Amino acid sequence: MRFPPQKIKSIKVRKILSIIIFFSIATILLLGYFFVENKADMRNIALVLFVFAILQVVILQYFFKNQLKNDIIKTSLRNRIEELKLSLDEANKMADYKSIYLANMSYEIRTPLSTVLGMLNMLKQTDLDDDQKAQVEIAEYSSKHLLQLVNMVTNNADVETGDVKLNLMSIDLKSDLSSLFKVFEYQAWEKGLQFDFKFLLNKKRRFSLLGDSIRIQQVLINLINNAIKFTNAGKISIIIDQTISIDDDQIVTFYVKDTGIGLRPSEVKQIFEDSKKFDTSLRRDYRGGGMGLSVSHQLVKLMGSELKLESKENEGSTFYFSLQLKKTMNIKAEEDVHKPILSHKFNVLVAEDNRMSQKVIKFLLEQQGAQCTFVNNGFEAVEMYKSSSFDLIFMDIYMPDMDGYEATEAIQGTKKYSELNTPIIAVSASAFDEDILKAKQIGINDYLSKPIEVLKLKELLIKYSKKEHHA
Repeated sequence: MRFPPQKIKSIKVRKILSIIIFFSIATILLLGYFFVENKADMRNIALVLFVFAILQVVILQYFFKNQLKNDIIKTSLRNRIEELKLSLDEANKMADYKSIYLANMSYEIRTPLSTVLGMLNMLKQTDLDDDQKAQVEIAEYSSKHLLQLVNMVTNNADVETGDVKLNLMSIDLKSDLSSLFKVFEYQAWEKGLQFDFKFLLNKKRRFSLLGDSIRIQQVLINLINNAIKFTNAGKISIIIDQTISIDDDQIVTFYVKDTGIGLRPSEVKQIFEDSKKFDTSLRRDYRGGGMGLSVSHQLVKLMGSELKLESKENEGSTFYFSLQLKKTMNIKAEEDVHKPILSHKFNVLVAEDNRMSQKVIKFLLEQQGAQCTFVNNGFEAVEMYKSSSFDLIFMDIYMPDMDGYEATEAIQGTKKYSELNTPIIAVSASAFDEDILKAKQIGINDYLSKPIEVLKLKELLIKYSKKEHHA
């Protein structure tokens, strides 16, 4: 049990006082003995007692003064604690008031907006010429965008107060998200940006998924809104990858890519260490900052995953996350069109810090007949390579502690690598030109982008398994 400093100081003071009292009693007894036995002059005894009494008074005055000081400090601290409690109560009342005010304002805005959207929809049913149809469409998209922003602010406020729960139901992501992306398509078009979105699906898919469509959309709204805000030229790309199934579960990975201002390494680190602070401080020359980043981080975590970011300053950013969703309704066995291409034992080391991404890569590699060993960062990759034999290494570029480049250079510096020259494949969600160039410069053999394309993966496995087999 650890005592606070104040408690320790109090114990020390008591010990000193006990020693002084013991010494005082011993001194008085000794002087009394000298007096009774006539072994000392009366004047000397009186002088010693006088000096001793003065010392006692001084010492007691010192301790009583400290005691008084401590009492004043304690009283001051108690008063301060009471003041803080009152301030906290006031802050809570203000937060409740703001929450109610926000809810009321949201209702007041949404009500006329719903009316506007309804009237625009009725207007679309009438005989309009091409110009009028275009004007109505622009008004409709603008109204939907405003409604989207209102919902984003209110929903984000709910998450920040901790008042959020998942509502799982049967969902069709392609159907649910297509209309959402159409609104953003118009928003991007207003800034002169290209905007595309695609859904990667298995053709034999015969099932729905169990998830919270509202929360998924909330995360995407935050991320896409920021992507458009921080991109002045180029393109916004959205990819929804639903090609990976594991038994009764579907791995769905969401990618939001932009060619915007990007982030410095220190900002990338800060966004996950203190994302609320980052929201208010990010690039002050851009209005509004990075809205909803902390909220998105919390929501993805609530859904059992982790929001990841890869970014390069002045090149762009890629936010992505994977969800493992249960299949539901009309589940049919999917045809296994992925026959293993590896005919011999082939060991692969995979350095990947995201657990959901590990599941995806494991499924894809084992489907092709490879045997996988996973590590969570560059340090572990180097140590695992030294202790075991591998035919191929998949190295995630962006990892904590030691990134993929540093791990690759450390591996290349080992005696084992100089003898075996094990192929290393860089893996990243953002194939920036700088990354590809750096990978080539340090001797990485190939570059594989996420979402991983099965055909590209097959090509790499065939290419390097043949080299290993011949060797």
